[in-house]
Amino acid sequence: MPHVIVEYSANIEADLPPARLVEEIHQAAIGSGIAEPVAVRTRLMRREHYRVGDGAPENAFVHIDIRARKGRTLEQKKAAVQAIYDQANKTLDVVFKARPLALTVEIHEIDPETRLLRNGMRERGAAAGKAAAA
Repeated sequence: MPHVIVEYSANIEADLPPARLVEEIHQAAIGSGIAEPVAVRTRLMRREHYRVGDGAPENAFVHIDIRARKGRTLEQKKAAVQAIYDQANKTLDVVFKARPLALTVEIHEIDPETRLLRNGMRERGAAAGKAAAA
């Protein structure tokens, strides 16, 4: 499970459809190898009210927060951040050309001692495997 949370200023939608942003970041997260594909969850958080830098209305931001369980090496975390950053940079190029944009990507570890999880996608996959074996 990593959660890939893409927070963005609403004004980037004039230059880039949100569906493209979430799809391309999601694929980059899967491609980074940070987790098996069934575990990756990517979502957008549109921000209507924000101030960036000097407050000019054309200023924009995208902040990507990757939340993942403990247990990955520093190299794995750096590789995931870099892969997602590289894709975000590419996807957002049209926005960078249209307006001042601040892009950040970071990763945070989730403490497994303070978290509960049930993943129905894994359950469905396990059930399908048992049915195929029968």
